[in-house]
Amino acid sequence: MCLGIPGRIVKIDDAEKRLATVDVSGVKRQVNVACIVDDAHPLESCVGAWVLVHVGFAMSRIDEAEAAETLKILHELGEAQAELEAMRASGLR
Repeated sequence: MCLGIPGRIVKIDDAEKRLATVDVSGVKRQVNVACIVDDAHPLESCVGAWVLVHVGFAMSRIDEAEAAETLKILHELGEAQAELEAMRASGLR
């Protein structure tokens, strides 16, 4: 399964290589933004944009509401996973 993580582009690092810094829940990573740049969305317009990040690439633009909902679901899944691990560790079947 492929998972795209929502992040917000905070700055362009290298215009020639199409590299930008993305903030994903407080963690900043450099990603390639070539997939989201076109005539209608030039490189300069990327700063402030919400995107789905997968394996170092911004794969698509998303709106802020979709980003927030996705981050909420991912957080809830993480909590559910922790609960399942605790149940397994307790030995209850």
